[in-house]
Amino acid sequence: MHPALWISKTGLDAAQTDVSVVSNNLANASTIGFKKDRAVFEDLLYQNINQPGGRSSADTELPSGLMLGAGSKVVATQKTHTQGNLLTTGNALDLSIQGRGYFEVLMPDGSLSYTRNGQFSLNDQGQMVTPGAGYLLQPVITIPPDAQQITISQDGQVSAQLRGQAEPQVLGQINITDFVNPAGLQPKGQNLYVETAVSGAPIQGIPGLEGLGGLSQGSLETSNVNVTEELVNLIESQRLYEMNSKVISSVDQMLGQVIQQL
Repeated sequence: MHPALWISKTGLDAAQTDVSVVSNNLANASTIGFKKDRAVFEDLLYQNINQPGGRSSADTELPSGLMLGAGSKVVATQKTHTQGNLLTTGNALDLSIQGRGYFEVLMPDGSLSYTRNGQFSLNDQGQMVTPGAGYLLQPVITIPPDAQQITISQDGQVSAQLRGQAEPQVLGQINITDFVNPAGLQPKGQNLYVETAVSGAPIQGIPGLEGLGGLSQGSLETSNVNVTEELVNLIESQRLYEMNSKVISSVDQMLGQVIQQL
């Protein structure tokens, strides 16, 4: 088989994977707290025919080598954990993190997951939980049924005005968690991430202190996907796919001419 056929095949696979990454970004352009992905490409092993610096004669060296590449592949997808825009909602249980950090939630199996989605609601016991699945925010914050007004400060202190009381009552403290390498977190769906060996251990602290982001009540962090940028990436990947397809078609025609003339 002609080497160009295999090389172009690897280009088709890489472009297809890139299109999948871009399409996932676009599909989540309206997902609260979503962080966009990017595909990471590498070239494959080279066939080393002549080594650079090798002897071309007894007294001379090759100034450059002859090495044929074998194509490309996608080796990783990286999350870009940049800040998304803030969307004002006015909902007392909507929170956004301005800066580094993640909300910590408890999973049904007792493990911990992390999210940037601050769309919290209450369960039947008045506890703050994630939307949809209803995972408990950690530490657990319980809102009394007679709470008239809920206030969450920038440093995460939760208080409420209770019926019949003159002064607000402190209900708890929301902490956030950061990682040395957020790009190493593993996304698992439902806007959740889990710790991995390369993300580093979770570092929990009070919002706004020691490099952690502060909380903003009544707002949400939108996806950091730039739709225009992703559409440009999509067109670029489409053109790369077309060019690799063209190479395969051209090599097929060349081989066909050789067969006909022999």
